[in-house]
Amino acid sequence: MSAQPTELAKGHCKPCEGGTPLTQAEIDALLPQLRGWAVVDGVLRKEFRFGNHYETLAFVNALAWISHREDHHPDLTVGYNTCRVSYVTHAVKGLSHNDFICAAKIDVLFDL
Repeated sequence: MSAQPTELAKGHCKPCEGGTPLTQAEIDALLPQLRGWAVVDGVLRKEFRFGNHYETLAFVNALAWISHREDHHPDLTVGYNTCRVSYVTHAVKGLSHNDFICAAKIDVLFDL
Protein backbone atom coordinates (compact mmCIF):
# COMPACT_ATOMS: atom_id res chain seq x y z
CA MET A 1 0.00 0.00 0.00
CA SER A 2 1.03 3.56 -0.60
CA ALA A 3 1.76 6.00 2.20
CA GLN A 4 0.05 8.77 0.20
CA PRO A 5 -2.62 10.40 2.34
CA THR A 6 -6.23 10.17 1.23
CA GLU A 7 -8.50 13.21 1.31
CA LEU A 8 -9.82 11.91 4.62
CA ALA A 9 -6.27 11.68 6.02
CA LYS A 10 -5.59 15.26 4.93
CA GLY A 11 -8.48 16.50 7.10
CA HIS A 12 -8.24 17.85 10.62
CA CYS A 13 -10.45 17.18 13.60
CA LYS A 14 -12.94 19.78 14.74
CA PRO A 15 -14.43 20.21 18.21
CA CYS A 16 -17.52 18.04 18.46
CA GLU A 17 -19.11 18.96 21.80
CA GLY A 18 -22.83 19.29 21.32
CA GLY A 19 -22.63 17.56 17.94
CA THR A 20 -24.50 14.51 16.77
CA PRO A 21 -23.12 11.11 15.85
CA LEU A 22 -22.80 10.03 12.24
CA THR A 23 -25.75 8.25 10.71
CA GLN A 24 -25.38 4.68 9.49
CA ALA A 25 -25.43 5.98 5.90
CA GLU A 26 -22.55 8.37 6.68
CA ILE A 27 -20.58 5.56 8.35
CA ASP A 28 -21.22 3.30 5.37
CA ALA A 29 -19.88 6.01 3.03
CA LEU A 30 -16.71 6.66 5.09
CA LEU A 31 -15.72 3.09 6.03
CA PRO A 32 -14.59 2.05 2.51
CA GLN A 33 -12.08 4.92 2.57
CA LEU A 34 -10.18 3.09 5.34
CA ARG A 35 -8.14 -0.11 5.08
CA GLY A 36 -9.11 -2.94 7.38
CA TRP A 37 -11.16 -0.96 9.89
CA ALA A 38 -14.52 -2.25 11.10
CA VAL A 39 -17.32 -0.90 13.21
CA VAL A 40 -17.92 -3.31 16.10
CA ASP A 41 -20.60 -2.49 18.67
CA GLY A 42 -20.55 1.15 17.59
CA VAL A 43 -16.75 1.47 17.83
CA LEU A 44 -14.37 2.02 14.89
CA ARG A 45 -11.63 -0.57 15.42
CA LYS A 46 -8.53 -2.07 13.83
CA GLU A 47 -5.74 -4.33 15.08
CA PHE A 48 -2.20 -3.67 13.88
CA ARG A 49 0.54 -6.35 13.99
CA PHE A 50 4.28 -5.80 14.30
CA GLY A 51 7.49 -7.82 14.29
CA ASN A 52 8.37 -7.14 17.92
CA HIS A 53 7.58 -5.09 21.00
CA TYR A 54 9.87 -2.21 20.01
CA GLU A 55 8.02 -1.70 16.71
CA THR A 56 4.69 -1.86 18.54
CA LEU A 57 5.73 0.83 21.00
CA ALA A 58 7.22 3.02 18.26
CA PHE A 59 3.84 2.87 16.51
CA VAL A 60 2.02 3.71 19.75
CA ASN A 61 4.29 6.73 20.33
CA ALA A 62 3.76 8.00 16.78
CA LEU A 63 0.02 7.45 17.14
CA ALA A 64 0.11 9.45 20.39
CA TRP A 65 1.64 12.37 18.48
CA ILE A 66 -1.18 12.26 15.93
CA SER A 67 -3.77 12.05 18.71
CA HIS A 68 -2.26 15.02 20.51
CA ARG A 69 -2.02 17.08 17.33
CA GLU A 70 -5.64 16.36 16.38
CA ASP A 71 -6.87 16.51 20.01
CA HIS A 72 -8.77 13.28 19.40
CA HIS A 73 -7.71 10.22 21.35
CA PRO A 74 -8.41 6.50 20.78
CA ASP A 75 -8.52 3.68 23.26
CA LEU A 76 -5.50 1.41 22.80
CA THR A 77 -4.95 -2.21 23.73
CA VAL A 78 -1.22 -2.91 23.46
CA GLY A 79 0.42 -6.33 23.46
CA TYR A 80 3.87 -7.63 22.62
CA ASN A 81 3.42 -7.29 18.85
CA THR A 82 -0.11 -5.94 18.49
CA CYS A 83 -1.99 -2.72 19.03
CA ARG A 84 -5.76 -2.54 18.77
CA VAL A 85 -6.98 1.00 18.12
CA SER A 86 -10.58 1.87 18.98
CA TYR A 87 -12.32 5.16 18.22
CA VAL A 88 -15.64 6.46 19.46
CA THR A 89 -16.49 10.08 20.16
CA HIS A 90 -17.82 10.22 23.70
CA ALA A 91 -18.97 13.85 23.27
CA VAL A 92 -21.52 12.75 20.65
CA LYS A 93 -22.12 9.27 22.08
CA GLY A 94 -21.19 7.57 18.82
CA LEU A 95 -18.92 7.87 15.82
CA SER A 96 -17.91 11.25 14.41
CA HIS A 97 -16.05 12.41 11.34
CA ASN A 98 -13.03 12.91 13.63
CA ASP A 99 -12.84 9.15 14.25
CA PHE A 100 -12.52 8.49 10.52
CA ILE A 101 -10.00 11.31 9.99
CA CYS A 102 -7.72 9.91 12.70
CA ALA A 103 -8.14 6.34 11.46
CA ALA A 104 -7.07 7.46 7.96
CA LYS A 105 -4.03 9.24 9.41
CA ILE A 106 -3.06 6.05 11.27
CA ASP A 107 -3.35 4.03 8.04
CA VAL A 108 -0.79 6.39 6.49
CA LEU A 109 1.44 6.11 9.58
CA PHE A 110 1.33 2.31 9.44
CA ASP A 111 2.43 2.38 5.79
CA LEU A 112 5.57 4.45 6.51
